Amino acid sequence: MYAIIANGGKQYKVQEGDLVRVEKIDVAEGDSYVFDQVLALSDGEMVVGNPTVEGASVKATCTKQGKGRKVIVYKYKAKSGYHKKQGHRQLFTEFKVDAIVR
Repeated sequence: MYAIIANGGKQYKVQEGDLVRVEKIDVAEGDSYVFDQVLALSDGEMVVGNPTVEGASVKATCTKQGKGRKVIVYKYKAKSGYHKKQGHRQLFTEFKVDAIVR
């Protein structure tokens, strides 16, 4: 059984026991969280929501809060001597999926 959830403008395919990293959510490590925007659900047959599946949710436990790896942004303009280097580390929250509730 798997579900497709929406969070932070992105969509994630999750199954029970999966670890999923989503954009930062203010949840303490060890606390549970419920994703209620379930776009699709499959347990042999596919159920697609309009826009979400009614009554469906995904229960998960927060395992980690952290920062992703550094991405370097380098801007450069030829012949003008302009160059700028900037780094960015995206914050994330990692969840372990406990149950998919229909």
